[in-house]
Amino acid sequence: MSLLNLLLLILVVAALGYFIGRSRALKSAKGDQAALHSRPHHYGWNVAIFASLPALLVMVAFVLLQALVVPNSVLKEISPELIESTGSRSLVMTQVQTISNGLEAAVENGLIAEENIATLDVQTADVRALIQEAGVVLGADVNAEMLESAKTLKDRVKKWSFIRNILIVVISLAGLIYAIIRTNKDFRARNVVENSIIALLVAAASIAIFTTIGIVLSMTFETLRFFELYPASQYFFGTQWAANFRGGSALGVLPLLWGTLYISLIALAVAVPIGLFAAIYLSEYASPLMRSVAKPTLEVLAGIPTIVYGLFALTTFGPFLLGLFGKGGALGVEWMADGRSVLTAGIVMGIMLIPFVSSLSDDIINSVPQAMRDGSYGLGATQSETVRQVILPAALPGVVGAILLAASRAIGETMIVVMGAGATAAIFYESPDRFINPFEIMTTITTRIVAQLTGDGAFNSPETLVAFALGLTLFCLTLMLNVYALYIVRKYQERYV
Repeated sequence: MSLLNLLLLILVVAALGYFIGRSRALKSAKGDQAALHSRPHHYGWNVAIFASLPALLVMVAFVLLQALVVPNSVLKEISPELIESTGSRSLVMTQVQTISNGLEAAVENGLIAEENIATLDVQTADVRALIQEAGVVLGADVNAEMLESAKTLKDRVKKWSFIRNILIVVISLAGLIYAIIRTNKDFRARNVVENSIIALLVAAASIAIFTTIGIVLSMTFETLRFFELYPASQYFFGTQWAANFRGGSALGVLPLLWGTLYISLIALAVAVPIGLFAAIYLSEYASPLMRSVAKPTLEVLAGIPTIVYGLFALTTFGPFLLGLFGKGGALGVEWMADGRSVLTAGIVMGIMLIPFVSSLSDDIINSVPQAMRDGSYGLGATQSETVRQVILPAALPGVVGAILLAASRAIGETMIVVMGAGATAAIFYESPDRFINPFEIMTTITTRIVAQLTGDGAFNSPETLVAFALGLTLFCLTLMLNVYALYIVRKYQERYV
């Protein structure tokens, strides 16, 4: 039984338990709802919760445990020679899992019988052709040991799935019976249901926290592996970035960090004034008709994919700037040699960020109480004075939040930088003028992460593991940005009683 069918079975049992619990409670009260401690649907939900929630929790735990235990048990039986010839344990296990999935797909498609899997041999059958005919793509040839490991993996997954199905069905039925037995007119079903809902809400709120912790820990462990292979001092203080998968790489983060901050600052310099002024106009000065047209039109920019902005930077805006500042351009200067530059990516990214700043700022400004405006006008202030001295200070925390969101989006942007600013890291000591020239090509941390993880590189070299160090650096950068924004908000926030 697949996980989907198992989930549907649990939901059917829960739905059945709902009606049984409700009818049993009414029967114990002889049909008089006033004699019940809780409403009838509380009794139904109590039975449904006990019939489904424990089984679902066990199913999730079992799936996670199976994903950890079964592959590792098979991996321990693979010979060191095969691991060494393949390059890493993870690559071997990935190939074995792919073969196992291919055999399962071949059985489901009727290409081979289940009982014939055990006798399948690479010498007597073209296993690769069979698996690819089933719709699974292999990345390497199949040898005898990989095939046997895939068979073992398939058998163990099948046994675990059988145990999982039996265990979950038993738990679901046991919860159903237990809840039905204790259902009567005096049972406090409402308390149980409300406490269960509170626990569910707490669990949902905790997912984001635990997910963040998991992401940080995973990046931290891989970063520590990277620093075992590459000196931390050269990474943090190196002024040259030249990744070479054949060895001899220079992996200094400073050029990437500077490119990230430089492009983001230009983007914010474009987005923040335009977005904030647009928000002030739409909320304080625009007529209802103008607002109804301008605000949705402005927010259309937020729905445009970033790859479209990248194409715009590459094919339209970059050549436009080159026509102004390039050789033979309209301004008669030779500042740009290529349409891709920091300025190109920064301005286009700023255009992309305008709706983030304007929409959030507009909502925050509109949330300022009208009484504050009326009081300001009553004291003789003009509309511009009211906006400047009353509304904006009151809306400052929300405006800072909007700017922070735009900054985080700018720091994490990839496609616009790749297509608008290039992929070359600036090196300070070779050309200091290029390091601060907005008309030069630069790159950012995010583009290098993509570049280092693109291809077939194994996760056992500093050139690949550096992507995790870059990711952790980017996380720390955004964290410091959040802390600083919180400090600004707390320092300048105005409270009204």
